[in-house]
Amino acid sequence: MKSVVIGRSESDPRSGAHVEHRDIETRAGECRVAIRLAGICGTDLQILEGYAGFSGVPGHEFVGMVETAPDGDRHWIGKRVVGEINVGCGNCDWCRADTANHCPTRTVLGIVGRAGAFASHLSLPAANFHTVPDTLDDEAAVLVEPTAAACQILTQVDIGPRATVAVVGDGRMALLVGQVLRTTGAEVTLFGKHDRKLQVARQLGLDARRSTDDTPASSFDVSVDVTGRPAGLTRAMELVRPRGTVVMKSTFHGETPMTLWPVIVDEVTLVGSRCGPFADAIALLAGGKVHTRPLLAGTYPLEDFGAAFDTARSKLKVLLRP
Repeated sequence: MKSVVIGRSESDPRSGAHVEHRDIETRAGECRVAIRLAGICGTDLQILEGYAGFSGVPGHEFVGMVETAPDGDRHWIGKRVVGEINVGCGNCDWCRADTANHCPTRTVLGIVGRAGAFASHLSLPAANFHTVPDTLDDEAAVLVEPTAAACQILTQVDIGPRATVAVVGDGRMALLVGQVLRTTGAEVTLFGKHDRKLQVARQLGLDARRSTDDTPASSFDVSVDVTGRPAGLTRAMELVRPRGTVVMKSTFHGETPMTLWPVIVDEVTLVGSRCGPFADAIALLAGGKVHTRPLLAGTYPLEDFGAAFDTARSKLKVLLRP
């Protein structure tokens, strides 16, 4: 078995990432999943820079096949699955309310205290699994997790067909967010700075503009920062109207300098948004409401993780195939 490991190595002192061949632990009461594809996202790139202080096997977007399962979960064996990334204690108020993503002692696949998906296998409880329908190929299924994160916005903010929405960013997550929010019938405008990525957005049917275009300030009901950069939140604040809502989707290593008095004066609501509903994401992908093929920039074997990470820094969705 093999995996990409974050941790200082003489063979790669720059990033501290290297491939190891070792047994991959299947935790007690959990299932072992053979990874078919794993996706590299912005959070993974930030982990390389020190985000969350993580060391170990990164990666949280995956599609795989269940190989082993404990008694009571053996019906999962042989099924193609995607998996929710948070594993709670099962006993606290958050877990009992079915919100394990806020359990204070949770582990998070490839991010907090749990080996992730950049490996030949991983371990997860069966309770985290969702079956992948036959209508979704692996290249689409591997993007269920980020699509679910985009769907989370709709559980937090009331966005109707008369709303105006600005999506700030033109990367892989921004393109998913734009497509998901468009399903409400809202008028969605995506702002970015990379002509090639903006062209992909237009191919997906989104109204895409350069961030430098002359756009009236304070003109959107909702703005969403999906830039993965500190400046993105400032731009989202510029675009939202008084009493509007700014959704924060960027996670990165470092601090965000921000002037807060406009939030108070304009009575703006700030919403942090993270993981979301997998069932909704699967339905949108299977129903053709969200398209992933134009986002794919390449698939690499696990051993070529360095080239894969480099490509992911400048292009859209890059996949690893163990």
